[in-house]
Amino acid sequence: MEDPAVTAGPALAAALLVLTVTAALTGYHLRDRISRQMLTAVVRAVLQLAAVSTAIAVVLTSPWATAGFIVLMLTIAAATSARRVTTTIRRGRWVALPITAGALPILTALLATTAVPARTVAVLPIAGILIGGAMTATSLAGRRILDELRTRHGEYEAALAIGLTPREATLEICRTVAAHALVPALDQTRTVGLVTLPGAFVGVLLGGGTPAQAGATQLLVLVALLAAEGIAAVLTLEIIAAGRLPTPRTQAA
Repeated sequence: MEDPAVTAGPALAAALLVLTVTAALTGYHLRDRISRQMLTAVVRAVLQLAAVSTAIAVVLTSPWATAGFIVLMLTIAAATSARRVTTTIRRGRWVALPITAGALPILTALLATTAVPARTVAVLPIAGILIGGAMTATSLAGRRILDELRTRHGEYEAALAIGLTPREATLEICRTVAAHALVPALDQTRTVGLVTLPGAFVGVLLGGGTPAQAGATQLLVLVALLAAEGIAAVLTLEIIAAGRLPTPRTQAA
């Protein structure tokens, strides 16, 4: 039987080149800066995945090395989200909380229920998926909330004038837009199997698993992602409402 896995070689290089050029051209049509960011993202992905592919075999041999790699993923996710939300890591260091609180408790619950076996080869990819989802939700929620506070700053000040606290005013204005951060995860969950076959499903199939195992794995991942991203979005809203990230009001002060 022919190997179903994607293999490194000239065919992969050619496909990546065509896809990268296509992405860059679409980005250039939208905005030149996005085009450059797409190219940079592809180059980084190639280098990072090459390094991870080399190191992962060593990491998976030790639970402690796996735990250390998860901490590294959390650190990078927090730094990435901080730049998206506040443009600097120092000002956005609080975003590490929703990412960590979104991903780690859900991972712990999956391990405690034995839904995910306590083996490094299973724990590491699930942790990566959850951390990535929590990072995306944190970035989306943070940017939408801060944009909403800038756009509706007059309403925010009016809410304060009638006696609401800064937290109450922020929650009143921004709850709805914070929920918008969950739209990608909701759409993916609603359409799974009908529009998309996400990564976990395909990965299990490529690894030799049965369609039933692939479906069970994907269902677990999707529901876990919803929970992790929901926690991350709520905590991002609460952190901004508490004044832990710069808002138009704190910047003016």
